Amino acid sequence: MTSSLIIIPTYKEVENIGLMIPAVLDQDPSYALLIVDDGSPDGTADAVRGLMKQYPDRLHLLERPGKQGLGTAYILGFRWALERGYSFVLEMDADFSHDPKDLPRLIKACSEGADVSVGSRYVKGGRVENWPADRVLISKGASIYVRLITWMPVRDTTAGFVCYKREVLEAIDLDKIRFIGYAFQIEMKYAAWRSGFRIREIPITFKDRVKGSSKMSKGIVKEAALGVLSIRWKSLFHAYRK
Repeated sequence: MTSSLIIIPTYKEVENIGLMIPAVLDQDPSYALLIVDDGSPDGTADAVRGLMKQYPDRLHLLERPGKQGLGTAYILGFRWALERGYSFVLEMDADFSHDPKDLPRLIKACSEGADVSVGSRYVKGGRVENWPADRVLISKGASIYVRLITWMPVRDTTAGFVCYKREVLEAIDLDKIRFIGYAFQIEMKYAAWRSGFRIREIPITFKDRVKGSSKMSKGIVKEAALGVLSIRWKSLFHAYRK
């Protein structure tokens, strides 16, 4: 049984997924990979199936009929991982903005005392490549805004490169995680922190995608901005922990 499951949600990532799968699984024989594809019309799921014989028992695919959101894809993946007994459950993107070579560092941090480790752009040693200055400013400003509202001691609050110990996902009531876009990343970190778990940030280099198209939209940004206020307000009356 492999001990670490990496979850990658996909929508129209056929240009990247065939390269990403071996880049992840060749890191360590203890890694397994779950792709959650939202009905990609470009053949992403077919590309995954084409590699499943190469990685028997380590490469898995869940298909959903149409776009249902990042957050629901991860929640589905979390439940799938818990049912199968994985010790560490990780999130990452399919577009190589997260470097698969950093996976061991995130897992090591959770093996050495952290309950959640975050691949962070905004701690010492972390950086962003190939982003225009205005996008970096918006991203950093968003993280500052989140910290001011929530008081959460995390510098890269919207980061999507994360490792959870299974105990964290078992303790959090996943039915109470309501956001499906980038606010999902904020809410999961906040839920873990409010539940008493230790979060450690690991510096990474975040690279903008080269292939495929970004899934960012004004609606996702709006959800994140307004969602932070909702997350903080809700936490005053309801605990995330079971």
